[in-house]
Amino acid sequence: MPSSLSLPVRTALAATAAACAVTVVLAAAPSAAAAPPSDSQGYVDSTARCASPATAVVFGSTAGSRVAICKSADGDLQYRGVRVRDGAKLILSASQSADGAYTAESDGIEYMVTSDALVISAGEKVIRDEEMLDFHRAGSAATATRSTSTTPLPPPLPAEVGGDGS
Repeated sequence: MPSSLSLPVRTALAATAAACAVTVVLAAAPSAAAAPPSDSQGYVDSTARCASPATAVVFGSTAGSRVAICKSADGDLQYRGVRVRDGAKLILSASQSADGAYTAESDGIEYMVTSDALVISAGEKVIRDEEMLDFHRAGSAATATRSTSTTPLPPPLPAEVGGDGS
């Protein structure tokens, strides 16, 4: 579904929000949690995982969310996200913009996934800008992980267990 914002406006919004978020995160968060367990399909036992025969194009984790962009055998993209706090999940059709960002939209709310952040917006208003702490791209051997903590994560939430279904 096309975004109501032009590419330069979306990029500027994401950059501004990311700069603000970094300032807040650096002041408020003493350390980041360890990256959730993952494989080439996404996060293990999570909604942010692609069910075969779909493949993960990208997937990432923020302090508050886990997301995956999956590509079906016929080329359709799907956004699969879960909010860590309460296990709320969201599965939507997605698209890729010319700048490489992936977007999905539901009820006027846009979810934009980049290697740097998950940006959730309504029109031109950024609701949340969550910095990517762990990010994976299909076919990349290395993981771009910004996390340094060895603190283990709690077990998956009920909404995440068995996340391979739609």
